[in-house]
Amino acid sequence: MISFFKKKNDSIKKFLRVDMHSHLLEGLDDGVKSHEEAVQLIKNFHSLGYVKVITTPHIMSDYYRNEPEQILSKAAELNSLLKEQLIPIVLEAAAEYYLDENLASKVTEQKKLLTFGTNYLLFETNFFSEPYILKEFIFNAITQGYKPVLAHPERYQYMTMGKAEELRDRGVLLQLNIPSLVGYYGKPIEKMAVSLIEAGWVDLLGSDCHNMLQCKAVESAFQNKNFKKALDLPLLNNSL
Repeated sequence: MISFFKKKNDSIKKFLRVDMHSHLLEGLDDGVKSHEEAVQLIKNFHSLGYVKVITTPHIMSDYYRNEPEQILSKAAELNSLLKEQLIPIVLEAAAEYYLDENLASKVTEQKKLLTFGTNYLLFETNFFSEPYILKEFIFNAITQGYKPVLAHPERYQYMTMGKAEELRDRGVLLQLNIPSLVGYYGKPIEKMAVSLIEAGWVDLLGSDCHNMLQCKAVESAFQNKNFKKALDLPLLNNSL
């Protein structure tokens, strides 16, 4: 009887039910261009077994100057369409914040930030060099009660396994992009993604879906051996 329940629980663990990184709100960033495109992508997520999608538009002070109210309003519009079309999936909204002085100031000044789950704060950095304010930002964010989540660490040119370990030691959670596992962004990024999985340093998996091409990359990754290895990790997705 004990072994039966163990097998059942192991089987449940193999499924990914919640996506927590995507760009599905039209007009806010470089993601979908229309509500219709968003609905089609969400249908695809549902067909893959997802029951919840947490979409995360970019917030960048010099490019995508989105405010929480804008994002939540757009999410409400999309939710209405999903209900009209009887698509049984939960849509929530947070944001993917770009780490700059503006974000650092918002944290220290306790401005309203869009988070998901139990105060998880998704952020990204520039792709080329480690931001000089990174360590201070992490400390301040954690002090303010946030749980910082670094989006797609495998994609940063400055990232090494040593830096990834240091970030985790400082309390940062790491979110891997699923398309990275099928070479969508190139072989070096795929290699780093696999290394992070093998080290057991992946806390969340996200689609980072902007369009149908990326959605198809997610679908193809579901058959990938490294994706299956990632599902054996204590991922946070299904608890969101």
